[in-house]
Amino acid sequence: MTTAETVHPFDTFLADAAPRSREHRLWTPADGALPAIFLGHGAPPLLDDPLWMGQLFGWSMDLPKPQGILVVSAHWESAPLALSGTHGATPLVYDFGGFDRRFFEMTYPTPDATGLANQVAAMMPDNAPLHEHRDRGLDHGAWVPLKVMYPNADIPAVQLSLPTDDPWALVEIGRRLRPLREQGVLVIGSGFMTHGLPFLTRGDFEGTSGPPGWSVEFDEWAREALAGGDLETLAAYLDKAPGMPFAHPTVEHFLPLFVTMGMAARPDAPVNTVIEGFGFGLSKRSFEVA
Repeated sequence: MTTAETVHPFDTFLADAAPRSREHRLWTPADGALPAIFLGHGAPPLLDDPLWMGQLFGWSMDLPKPQGILVVSAHWESAPLALSGTHGATPLVYDFGGFDRRFFEMTYPTPDATGLANQVAAMMPDNAPLHEHRDRGLDHGAWVPLKVMYPNADIPAVQLSLPTDDPWALVEIGRRLRPLREQGVLVIGSGFMTHGLPFLTRGDFEGTSGPPGWSVEFDEWAREALAGGDLETLAAYLDKAPGMPFAHPTVEHFLPLFVTMGMAARPDAPVNTVIEGFGFGLSKRSFEVA
């Protein structure tokens, strides 16, 4: 007989969240533009964390249920710009290792997203057509948080690749995508506010020590810049941010932030921080822009 001790946290979460999400009110034009968001995607351990799952699900329930979802994930760096497969139930990408087998057996069979892909393509320059990688499904930067936010996989979802490490070029991509917000599409920049995995200690993973100083310092710097809508400072993170290069020994987990910021209604708009705190020593800071 299954006992409470053997039930996985995600299964407990799903039993409550799935029916609630099924009844979630769908976006209509009367709701106005959806925000664009940046979130820390957490990888499979997010699905072990009741608090973190509750925070993400609560965020999704505070918004009207989107008509479609576009994700720019740290885990797909590809130039020129490209889209993931748009046909329904495209197999997932299990781009991680060392976790429990159940994470490699999870699915997220979203509906056909051809219409959404056409919307995205229409917003790109005429001389930069988007190639669809038909066999590439959602990677864990997309499907892990989406399994929490929209657990029934009932919204068309597609990924857009991360084509450059130039913050201003990514802001421009976000600017081009801005009209999607008024069409009921939720655009998600999926990364991590800090991502210094090589510098974490056993205590960070076990939760027996406080977050590393470099993680705290970078997070506080980012918080202040975001609160002031200071995109110039954020774009100069390699030179100006404390905690570097420990907070981001490689930069791909910070870059989706600039796509999100490019979708703000005005360049200096402050953000609404929805999730704060640390997980495994890394900043979970996640926010939305109006």
